[in-house]
Amino acid sequence: MTTSPDLLPSSDKNPLPSATLGGEKKRSIEQIALLLFITVPFVALVLAVPLAWGWGGVSWLDLGLLVFMYYLGCHGVTIGFHRYFTHGSFKAKRPLRIALAVAGSMAVEGPLVRWVADHRRHHKFSDAEGDPHSPWRFGETLPALMKGLWWAHIAWMFDEEQTSQEKYAPDLLADPAIRRISRDFVWWTILSLAIPPLVGGLVTMSWWGAFTAFFWGSLVRVALLHHVTWSINSICHAVGKRPFKSRDRSGNVWWLAVLSCGESWHNLHHADPTSARHGVMRGQIDSSARIIRWCEQSGLAYDVRWPSAARIDSKRNEGDRSRRKEKAAEAA
Repeated sequence: MTTSPDLLPSSDKNPLPSATLGGEKKRSIEQIALLLFITVPFVALVLAVPLAWGWGGVSWLDLGLLVFMYYLGCHGVTIGFHRYFTHGSFKAKRPLRIALAVAGSMAVEGPLVRWVADHRRHHKFSDAEGDPHSPWRFGETLPALMKGLWWAHIAWMFDEEQTSQEKYAPDLLADPAIRRISRDFVWWTILSLAIPPLVGGLVTMSWWGAFTAFFWGSLVRVALLHHVTWSINSICHAVGKRPFKSRDRSGNVWWLAVLSCGESWHNLHHADPTSARHGVMRGQIDSSARIIRWCEQSGLAYDVRWPSAARIDSKRNEGDRSRRKEKAAEAA
């Protein structure tokens, strides 16, 4: 388990305030709200294609809002919530740290500190007892794996027991600004859902333009981003190539790379969790790493943990290393 290098645990013996509005047990009202935030956008995603035909096509404005809001939230999660706040893959100056916290919150995937605590626990117990969302939770038979995939993809979020913030994210609790952003998750969600219809309504000067922008830029976008993110928990721990050494079953799933902003190169991530780049092999698209590089060049990010060629090679499985040597010998 790693922590962000910019945020140190408090030395005060008194417990820090919670960074979420809920307690250590998920209440019924929270589970109902979660169910709504899963089902309503998903219904919109299912209806997207037939409704697009019925409306005579989807406008470029709607698609533009969908793509912009999708990648804003996705990179907020992959760069901010994941590589920075969870694993400390780089250090960030204050403006970038706040911007990443807000952008990740607008992905509507839960409060920042709760997300980080869950993910750090996942890495501590990856695909073993204690992992909050392993698809191998129920066993290795096909029926058990099918049940496990459902658990890892969605069902685990309805578990009443919450991950301890004080145990798994004390560094984030120690920062008042980060704690406040995390507690204000409801307001970031409202803002995230409100931006597309506001822009769509103002550009088209119509309520219909606001509605279609809300449908595509808010509902469809949230559903698509949710299921891509959840697929990292489920699909990427069940299938995929594993060229690197890890103590779990994390795999690389190439067809999720663009939509997941590089997160689906999941095998390397579990082999080297603090690496700022997940797609380290030729042709592996990792837009999150590219943006971190731009932030580094601008001075907003520093002490970035880029993996060296020697470090990457040291993480390879013996079988993969042997195959690469054979190919190199044949090429020579």
